Amino acid sequence: MGTISPMAMQKFQPGFRLSSLDIVILIVGGVASACATTVDRGLGVAIAFVILHFFLFCNVLRMSRPFELLWAGLFAGLAGMVITRNLLSWPVAYSISTGATVILGLIETHRPSYHGVGWRKLNPRLPEWWRSGGVRTASR
Repeated sequence: MGTISPMAMQKFQPGFRLSSLDIVILIVGGVASACATTVDRGLGVAIAFVILHFFLFCNVLRMSRPFELLWAGLFAGLAGMVITRNLLSWPVAYSISTGATVILGLIETHRPSYHGVGWRKLNPRLPEWWRSGGVRTASR
């Protein structure tokens, strides 16, 4: 008896997605951002920035996990330089992070596993890739 690939066990559901957990995370993140803003405006904006990227990566672009982690590590390092070392300003950290977002987003949308918003136009061969078992690069 043959084994079933992880891709075959998952249901083919490309495009935008929004779960109850995603909504909870957005609400909690929004409240945390608002509360933090009353204490430190920069920190509140940083929380909102991260929450919006969570939404973009997980729900809109459906970014692969390694790219999500790469971006998170970059932003954490930049935030650390702003908060603990005062080596950068928040606008510089946001600019660098946004540049990374654009680069990673462009790379992601050109992968054969791309299954986020606009996949029909950007990756019309996705159904074929999925049926063939694909390479386990799609995290969601």
